Amino acid sequence: MRTAIIAALLMPTLSAHAQIPCVYDKEYSGIEYKVAPVVAPEQLPLIEKLPDPFRFQDGTRSTDFKDWEHHRYEISQLFQQYEIGQRPNTPLSEITAEIGEPAAPQGGGFGGFGGAPQDETLGERKSLRVTIKHGDAELVITAMIQYPKEMSEPCPALLGVTNTLPTRLFTSRGCAIVNINVLDVCSHTQKRGQEPINRLYPELIDNGSYSFWGWGVSRVIDALQMLGEKKTKIDTRHLAISGCSWAGKCALYCGAFDERICLVIPQEPGGGGIASWRFSETLGNVERSFNTNDAWFFANIKTDYANEKIARLPVDHHELAALVCPRALLYFGNTDWEWLADASGYVSVNAAKEVWRTFGIQDRVGYSISSGHGHCQLPQSEYPMVEAFIDRFLLEKPDVQTEFAQAPFENVDWKSWIANWK
Repeated sequence: MRTAIIAALLMPTLSAHAQIPCVYDKEYSGIEYKVAPVVAPEQLPLIEKLPDPFRFQDGTRSTDFKDWEHHRYEISQLFQQYEIGQRPNTPLSEITAEIGEPAAPQGGGFGGFGGAPQDETLGERKSLRVTIKHGDAELVITAMIQYPKEMSEPCPALLGVTNTLPTRLFTSRGCAIVNINVLDVCSHTQKRGQEPINRLYPELIDNGSYSFWGWGVSRVIDALQMLGEKKTKIDTRHLAISGCSWAGKCALYCGAFDERICLVIPQEPGGGGIASWRFSETLGNVERSFNTNDAWFFANIKTDYANEKIARLPVDHHELAALVCPRALLYFGNTDWEWLADASGYVSVNAAKEVWRTFGIQDRVGYSISSGHGHCQLPQSEYPMVEAFIDRFLLEKPDVQTEFAQAPFENVDWKSWIANWK
């Protein structure tokens, strides 16, 4: 079993769940469990509504938290088998890391090196260089650490994947920002077999980018743990991750698969993020399985799972969100951008929240789907939600209220999409 490193932050009425942790001390593999072999798409059974995250592949069902670890393994394997490909298994012996002065000023772009220079809450910066050697090949992942001016060592940190959240919300609370250049691993729209990671793992030519990017973020966490708190000044027991749009999907995949991340904040991730592929088929011009960027997934997502054939897929993205459980999830949507399919995100996040609710920890999930602002521009009205989740899960203030649920979809019947869960 995994070892919990942070005591659960629960309300007094949830004393029965006092042993449910908020984070774990290692990336989870679940190798002690078995998983069914891959089945050809045309042989998969049709699941018209949202798949039940509490049902094992052998047909039995359990809502006991002691079985959630097993459920997580099966669900994570299904995503790797049918949607993104297997994440490489990289031993620590293949990783080296160093931290030093930044080689260049911070900038924007896909690297996501955010943080305004005029922000008086910002302090020193350091560069992190992570080298992975596999066989005769080598890959280097870079990151920039922006420390708050006022901090206690070690400090919590936000892992940014093109972070667009206001960094001040974190740095003013004594949290660092670790902006990870995931494009060191794989480009925004990969050319299969020609990416940096393909030098290490040429056999994974069919993998989608979200498999590779998530693997890269996990190697950065490895590096922070290996270097230790005295060198990095980072408390790896209190890590959050964020990203927006394509990087919002990326942040969700990273947080879903690495249990060392205690708070996951996908911002406007759209289809392939929290939005349900199945529900999105009922909407209009939104990101769906046949019109997404197939470089991010297995290429056959556009053909074998197009339109009504999406019912073949043995998982859906409420389960990707549920993989974060029992850790914390805060989701932001934006109805001004039809492509984001936020009605689908609403259905999916509520379905996922049923997993937390079943374990009595539904206050670890929050969401706000709003309008009146640009894409990836968090409105000030949502700042208090981010601040509350930082206070509760990064700073361990247990009395902070975090069960936010705001969306303009009162007439969307999400419960009918989980009526088969029994």
